[in-house]
Amino acid sequence: MNAQTTKTSTSTVSTGATFSAASLQFLKQLAQNNSRDWFKAHQDEYENNVRTPALRFIEQMQPSILALSPKLTAVPKKVGGSLMRPQRDSRFSKDKTPYKTNVGIQFRHFQGKDVHAPGLYLHIAEEGCFIAAGIWHPESKALNAIRMCIDENPNAYQKALQALQSHGFIMDGDSLSRPPKGFDKTHPLLTELKRKDFIAVKNIDFEELCKPGAVNFCAQQFQHCSQLMAYLCFALELDY
Repeated sequence: MNAQTTKTSTSTVSTGATFSAASLQFLKQLAQNNSRDWFKAHQDEYENNVRTPALRFIEQMQPSILALSPKLTAVPKKVGGSLMRPQRDSRFSKDKTPYKTNVGIQFRHFQGKDVHAPGLYLHIAEEGCFIAAGIWHPESKALNAIRMCIDENPNAYQKALQALQSHGFIMDGDSLSRPPKGFDKTHPLLTELKRKDFIAVKNIDFEELCKPGAVNFCAQQFQHCSQLMAYLCFALELDY
């Protein structure tokens, strides 16, 4: 495997290609054969083509993630680290298939215990890949704190949105149909206040993740989200 060293605005990282066409091919096959028996029979393919490349990617991302903020974590562990487990939690879902057909990698704030913490995210799936940043489904107390912060500190939030939009990110996620309690329907930032998720998303080509410079590419994209991450952490009284 050839390696190259590329200097980014966050750090200098020596990288080699991590993911390959075989990674996406496994996810495609899993979608067509989503059963425990099939997964067990193809465990080696999952390890070689998906989990090992993902853990290698997380390990290579560590310097860049810590350069963005020492409060973020990049933990290359099979269980309990930055790589989300392949098993689905189907207890509250109509879809009872046992496995996710995507790879999810989250570099979250060290004070967060689960996926609902502020963080950076990479999503890989046969139907599309994207980079994201922000907070997904925050609990009501945290959600209210973010809304209050936007109401009281609108300029910094709008600057964060402008920075995201200038680099191809859009705000995504669920929103309320009506104004949240305590906010007027004529509020100039009502669209933002109605959000239940504060997630910036940018679609990317899977091929970018197969190149030797994939780590530096992702680090650059994550850096574009720094203002939003800093704002959300400020709203939640977290260091960043």
